[in-house]
Amino acid sequence: MNNTTHAPVARPVRVSGEAARAAPPRTGGRAGRPRSGQWAAWAFLAPVTVYLVVFYAYPLYRNLDLSLRDYTVRSFVQGGAPFSGLANYRKVLGDPTFGPALLHTVVFTLVSIAVQFALGLALAVFFTQYFRLSATLRALFLVPWLLPLIVSASTWSWLLNSDSGLVNSVLHGVGVAPVNWLTSPRWALVSVIIANIWIGIPFNLVVLYSGLQTISPNLYEAAALDGANGWQKFWRVTFPLLRPVSAITLLLGLIYTLKVFDIIWIMTKGGPTDSSTTFATWSYRLGFGNLLPQFGPGAAVGNLLIVMALIFGLVYIRVQRRQQSA
Repeated sequence: MNNTTHAPVARPVRVSGEAARAAPPRTGGRAGRPRSGQWAAWAFLAPVTVYLVVFYAYPLYRNLDLSLRDYTVRSFVQGGAPFSGLANYRKVLGDPTFGPALLHTVVFTLVSIAVQFALGLALAVFFTQYFRLSATLRALFLVPWLLPLIVSASTWSWLLNSDSGLVNSVLHGVGVAPVNWLTSPRWALVSVIIANIWIGIPFNLVVLYSGLQTISPNLYEAAALDGANGWQKFWRVTFPLLRPVSAITLLLGLIYTLKVFDIIWIMTKGGPTDSSTTFATWSYRLGFGNLLPQFGPGAAVGNLLIVMALIFGLVYIRVQRRQQSA
């Protein structure tokens, strides 16, 4: 009799469908798939990162480095400029041009934004009333936005010319004395503000008109049934619902208007006697507008302009958040 014991034969176990679906999948040799997905995400992110570093981070770093060193033309080309700390900022803050340039920058920005937004909103509301040729007129209002800025600024320089300008010709025709728009310290800043407003109205019109298209007509019908007139519909329905779009429009207009340079430089070059000088034109004139450029002070003025943009933007965003939470 053989006493040898035999090991039990393993029988295949049948797994029900639900248990099979609940069982974790076998990865085997495919454990690298999640990591390959991460590499793909980084590959899509790389172009944006390179763009931001090359066109934003590096120029900001160079501008900050320029403002903290005593650069000359030779050291700007060959390198080796000595470190001067905050000397360039002290020089700029003590310059007699600083006060007027700051005031002109604030006035130019706030007046331009306020008038552009008001006229753009009025035109947007007007064009929501469909009538014949409304699309054609709306397209014509985009012309100032589509023209190159050098063309727009040159056109306004011709219109406001003291001797042969069209504006003074019209004023003379109605019995008003000619105005030295571009050569008078009293009117130079007004002239560049008018030109900038004309250029900025189409942007406000397009964005605000798009925002008005998202408001349901049923709300206006309900307001009319409640006895609301036109102004009450605008103030109680249109304006509150348009607030998010208005915030974006004003914020973008603020950032753009603070750095306006070409319009002012072509029309007045910041003159006469610095009467239309802003931080943008002053920075350019210090760095590139003289035979002996002052790169450090010019970069310092540019950095102050960046700080102003940040302050204006943060204050505006804070006000908007308070209004939304109220």
